[in-house]
Amino acid sequence: MTLAKIVFASMTGNTEEIADIVADKLRELDVEVEVDECTTVDAEDFLEADITIVATYTYGDGELPDEMMDFYEDLSSLDLSGKVYGVVGSGDTFYDEFCKAVDDFDAAFAATGATKGAESVKVDLSAEDDDIARLEAFAEGLVNKV
Repeated sequence: MTLAKIVFASMTGNTEEIADIVADKLRELDVEVEVDECTTVDAEDFLEADITIVATYTYGDGELPDEMMDFYEDLSSLDLSGKVYGVVGSGDTFYDEFCKAVDDFDAAFAATGATKGAESVKVDLSAEDDDIARLEAFAEGLVNKV
């Protein structure tokens, strides 16, 4: 069975909700899913998964969340060739650097040799109906790439 691992950081609950929406859709598609908060796992845990997903928020003016820094740095040292990855996240369009942490993780994954399974999904604050549809399409794209 295909295994997807979702690692998230969430301050307000919005990003955790996004991770759960993706996880629910993956389960509908008969994928085994593990969802973990970023401080409870290591980047190396992605080596066990077929699909690797990061769900992150962007802090302030485009910074990675403090609790994601170690995970982000460790990710860049991995060889994830043969894995499929995707990145989702929440941000606030009030800021100039909307969801920049999503782009940062996308670049970090690309450097690991993993295959991008779907275009990143950026959500303004909390997921609305159109965001949920995009997140579900994201999950389908990842599964189709495996």
